[in-house]
Amino acid sequence: MDDTDYLKVIETDVLSQNWGTLTKYRINYCRKDGDWQEQVREVYDRGNGAVCLLHNSETDCVLLTRQFRLPVWLTGRDPFLIEAPAGLLEGAHPKERIREELVEETGFQVSELEHLYDVHMSPGSVTEYLAFYSGTYHMKDQISEGGGKEDEGEDIEVLHIPLKKALGMIRSGEIRDSKTIILLQELALRKLTDDLN
Repeated sequence: MDDTDYLKVIETDVLSQNWGTLTKYRINYCRKDGDWQEQVREVYDRGNGAVCLLHNSETDCVLLTRQFRLPVWLTGRDPFLIEAPAGLLEGAHPKERIREELVEETGFQVSELEHLYDVHMSPGSVTEYLAFYSGTYHMKDQISEGGGKEDEGEDIEVLHIPLKKALGMIRSGEIRDSKTIILLQELALRKLTDDLN
């Protein structure tokens, strides 16, 4: 990226370039008071992604997954996270990529998806943004067992959880994934708004 009137990149140093790229930046940043300050930051670029919450309006269940997450295990917490299906774009359009992820992870193929918004999940150190989607599913939409790709190390459990229970699972700490919490709260607010109208 080019320098701006508030930021000058002094030096970059690629620290690691494996699954993603970890780069150390030395920058000059112009503060609001006009003073320039030198800062050092590390930024991880792993690409962008998409996430989707599917809701079954007949059963009021949401379609979620549970899988092992090494970074969570490293913190000493329960590493089997309950999450909305998600995946990296890897050059694909977000809507097409999330359709593929839904089939791979859950076995469900749906026709209509609504783009909600794009969110930077950890902007202090990670470049990634996630495109958020929602949609409706029915049991007739299931075309496979799901479970993810074994050759990519995926071992995914598919869950159908009543929305009310899922919201309670946020409060109890059973659901601790930020993208999933955002989508569950979005759905709950939409339902509340629909009920008020």
